[in-house]
Amino acid sequence: MSWVLLRDLLSGVNKYSTGIGRIWVAVVFLFRLLVYVAAAENIWKHEHDEFECNIKQPGCENVCFDHFFPVSHIRLWALQLIMVSTPSLLVVFHVAYRENREKHHNQKLYKNPGKTDGGLLCTYLISLILKTGLEIFFLVLFYKLYNGFKIPRLVKCNIKPCPNTVDCYISKPTEKMIFLYFLVATSCLCIVLNVSELSYLVFKYSIKCYLKRHVKNEQ
Repeated sequence: MSWVLLRDLLSGVNKYSTGIGRIWVAVVFLFRLLVYVAAAENIWKHEHDEFECNIKQPGCENVCFDHFFPVSHIRLWALQLIMVSTPSLLVVFHVAYRENREKHHNQKLYKNPGKTDGGLLCTYLISLILKTGLEIFFLVLFYKLYNGFKIPRLVKCNIKPCPNTVDCYISKPTEKMIFLYFLVATSCLCIVLNVSELSYLVFKYSIKCYLKRHVKNEQ
């Protein structure tokens, strides 16, 4: 999978982000995207082939693997990474709309098309809410699908066509567990950063509105 488009998207969003937003971009790019491409993807690359059960009953191993791993960890993380980055497109599209509007009218309509104020501020806040919601959704989904954030060494399976309860072994469980905790931790960090940035922008805008109203009343 090529991640060039996602990298370019994150680079473009970085221009319109606050200081906290730039930290979020750095965390996503360095601790999620690069770790995924450089290491995590290879660890789960042959997870089905390396899943072994102590029986050769045709179909048993495939059914057990599908039961305990309904969705591949690595594909779910890839989908999560794409989905939580997509709301940032709203900001990029809004800035592009402002720039095209100025070209169409052939005059300066905004002090700075990329400045987060007015409608662009609302778009930015919506993108933060969506990113936070998607992060939480995927964490809950992962927890529900795999019964917690853990990689067991041994799973017991008694699903047909298995004739009885069989032992199935997952390859490299310790290594996978380390990366699992790392990716969950970075996801939680991104949630904290998004909530912090959202709170900062709401507080900043509230103070700005209060000062404007105060000055107007004084006049």
